[in-house]
Amino acid sequence: MRGSTTRQVTFLSVTTDQLVAAEHPIRRVKPFVEAALAELSPVFDQMYAQEGRPSIPPEHLLKACLLIAFYSIRSERQFCERLQHDLLFKWFLDLNIEDPAFDQSTFAKNRDRLLKHDVSRLFFEAVLNQARQLHLLSNQHFTVDGTLLESWASLKSLKPRRPNLGGQRKPKRDSRRPPPGKGGGRNVEVDFHGQKRSNDTHVSSTDGEARLARKGKGREAKLNFAGHLLMENRNGLAVDVLLTQATGTAEREAGLKMLHGLRRRHRKGRLTLGADKNYDTGDFVAGCRALEVTPHVAQNINPQRGSRVDGRTVTHLGYATSQRIRKRVEEIFGWLKVVGGGRKLRYIGVQRNQLWADLATAAYNLVRLGNLVAEAA
Repeated sequence: MRGSTTRQVTFLSVTTDQLVAAEHPIRRVKPFVEAALAELSPVFDQMYAQEGRPSIPPEHLLKACLLIAFYSIRSERQFCERLQHDLLFKWFLDLNIEDPAFDQSTFAKNRDRLLKHDVSRLFFEAVLNQARQLHLLSNQHFTVDGTLLESWASLKSLKPRRPNLGGQRKPKRDSRRPPPGKGGGRNVEVDFHGQKRSNDTHVSSTDGEARLARKGKGREAKLNFAGHLLMENRNGLAVDVLLTQATGTAEREAGLKMLHGLRRRHRKGRLTLGADKNYDTGDFVAGCRALEVTPHVAQNINPQRGSRVDGRTVTHLGYATSQRIRKRVEEIFGWLKVVGGGRKLRYIGVQRNQLWADLATAAYNLVRLGNLVAEAA
């Protein structure tokens, strides 16, 4: 007998918790998220006034950012559209089935508030503290690495830098002169043939903090930021993340900056730091030794340059172990780019992209924590 497509509307008497499978991996993550948000509750109280119209809870915004990273959602607008009908998302945000989704403009309106109080960094540290309480972090052996993250700005946004007029007024642009490029609309044709472009002569009109950089010889230059990670070697958890402008010395400068923060947390004992040969420079090796950190840096065997790592260091068994384990940091970068949305950044400027980096790296640590706890059970 053929079934009928006409269905009578039934009254639902279930909750979102009943509709999420008990073995779903996200159930292993949520307790860590709830504990981190509970730790930040006093900070949230300071962010908002005691009177006035209630706003979207900051817990919802942070959970939403985690879901965007977990499920590779390409935009905040798309997340809000999906929140309207995805019961798993509503369960993660502690919403009822009939609760409507909030508007995507909520993210933009509250982002400055989150930046002002450094909430993303506090949340990252709260997640890391839980891993530390479970004795999942190494307190001696670490790895540092960096990568290029493509900015939201297009190469077509590159414009020549304005000359310094010494306090004189800028000349008015001739309104009768036709705009550069051909074609209509926003995506105009721009011909850079024969024109030399560099960070000294050109700047992006979309994102003035993005810099031209290339991943290697023979590769095309793009507008990028530099992402840096500090990983502990026991379970491959990220203990620090930093996003900077893509300069020639950004990797070493960011590495030493993260090492200073690491040394403040681990005041006693000698540490080891694995890294690739880009960190084999005199200033970085000297900076490591000044912080009582043994630089397990891959030697640059270029005869014209030579290595700054002494032969005694490379003969130790720990050096070979650090060089083997340091490659696991690429797993974190791979997750952030492929899953977490870092292949092409969504935001403008270093500060806003740092907020993304903190929350996306915290999302990776949460996934890793859930898996480690499940394996130990």
